[in-house]
Amino acid sequence: MTKFKFFFLFFFLGLIQSFAQSVPGIISDRVSKLDAMLDEAIKNQQVPGLVAMILKDGKVVYHEAKGFADVPSNRLMKKDDIFRIASQTKAITSTAVMMLWEEGKFRLDDPISMYIPEFKNPQVLSNFRYADTSYTTKPSSKEITIRHLLTHTSGLGYGVIDGDERMRMIYSKAGITDLFTTENISIEESVKKLAKLPLHHEPGSKYTYSEGLDVLGYLIEVVSGIPFDRFLQERIFDPLGMKDTRFYLSDSQAPRLVTVHTFNQGKWNPYPVTFYDPEYPRKGAKRFFSGGAGLSSTTADYAKFLQMYLNGGVLNGKRILSSHTIETMMKNQVGDLWNGDKFYGLAFGVVTEQGVATGGLGSEGTFDWGGYFNTQYFADPQENIIGLIFKQTSGAGNGDQTGWKFRQMVFTLIE
Repeated sequence: MTKFKFFFLFFFLGLIQSFAQSVPGIISDRVSKLDAMLDEAIKNQQVPGLVAMILKDGKVVYHEAKGFADVPSNRLMKKDDIFRIASQTKAITSTAVMMLWEEGKFRLDDPISMYIPEFKNPQVLSNFRYADTSYTTKPSSKEITIRHLLTHTSGLGYGVIDGDERMRMIYSKAGITDLFTTENISIEESVKKLAKLPLHHEPGSKYTYSEGLDVLGYLIEVVSGIPFDRFLQERIFDPLGMKDTRFYLSDSQAPRLVTVHTFNQGKWNPYPVTFYDPEYPRKGAKRFFSGGAGLSSTTADYAKFLQMYLNGGVLNGKRILSSHTIETMMKNQVGDLWNGDKFYGLAFGVVTEQGVATGGLGSEGTFDWGGYFNTQYFADPQENIIGLIFKQTSGAGNGDQTGWKFRQMVFTLIE
């Protein structure tokens, strides 16, 4: 058999494997159009590589890897490759918080200072002097609560990615660890430094994306009495079979980590070390467990986590949350601080009636989020459908439109 014939046969068999299985409720011939859209994005170098996955009623409709996991070595992407999921960590941390809430360990409107005393008597930034980064504060009239931390309304900032330059300078000077790190520091040390710094605003008055979930990672350690990473593994990852979701990778997992790429000089190159080292999941001290951004995972693992939510808190006979708790988490928790296509619950953005009218976002109640390195997911409880598209890019990119196109096209697959 010639090489060409062998390649054609291999390609044809691959198509059969990808699209032959028929899942009730899915228009099967439209799956090939979605697949072609992703192929075109790879061809046009919108992204160097990706893994996409769709599930309907718990059954896999589509799961494909495309492009390169590492461009310099020409390593092809595989479906079980591991991605830094960054802010997709937040939903997992929030789930852990709610598990402890279900056990009566605290109330959502308890002040965080009841468990982490360093947060007592918070101060709000008043005046700032750029010349020497000195500042003055005024006492807050409110304490930060656990609910504030879950909903990004605490007034805490996000250091190096904060939208306010003053906060970036204050956090940098204080040595706050943002997002993820290879440095030898614990979340306890970082959170206690954070507690001494001024807030953007009074707790509960505004939505400001923050390190609140990192604080809650430490709260989990305080309340449960065990390290945060161990709590997640024993209470969430092991029961759900999420064997590749970790803060730091083992020697056997490390080769499957996808390279973070950036587009410059007409091609995709590995992203350099900046304020973080992209190698953090497989090198360094491996002590910092960021509840807001630190996990790495696969599409198959994260799909299990989302399916647990669609199943009302249970997967394969393992109950993680009650259905009533999930109902609470999916309610609007921030009032009119978010308006438009989505509101914010206790772990996710949730599509509103207006979002349905906008088109392409899913049914009312569809929940979603994404990660700093270009990973996205969504799950629609009404249609019982899940979509995940994981990439690993940072910087300006190269006109990537796969996120919105993938989501829009997934919902056109439904009969």
